[in-house]
Amino acid sequence: MAWSQDEERMLAQIERHLVDDDPRLVARLESFNERARRSEAQASGVAGPRRMPRRSTVIILVSWLLIATLIATLLIMVLRQEAAGLALAATL
Repeated sequence: MAWSQDEERMLAQIERHLVDDDPRLVARLESFNERARRSEAQASGVAGPRRMPRRSTVIILVSWLLIATLIATLLIMVLRQEAAGLALAATL
């Protein structure tokens, strides 16, 4: 069902007032609409542009990788030192 010209004019007027009165609400609604469009595109199987991971996500991932590497290195060093101590004790 199509809108009448009066209804379209009233809706445009309401939209202008909302934009003027509450720009944060407008930004939130635009963000919601974008997410809804993406969600509909994913549901229908249409491939949209791939999103790059956020910088903070990459930094956290790299940090966890470095921490895991450090822990593994320390464990290997401790195990080698214990093995050397046991070998030394066996020779005495």
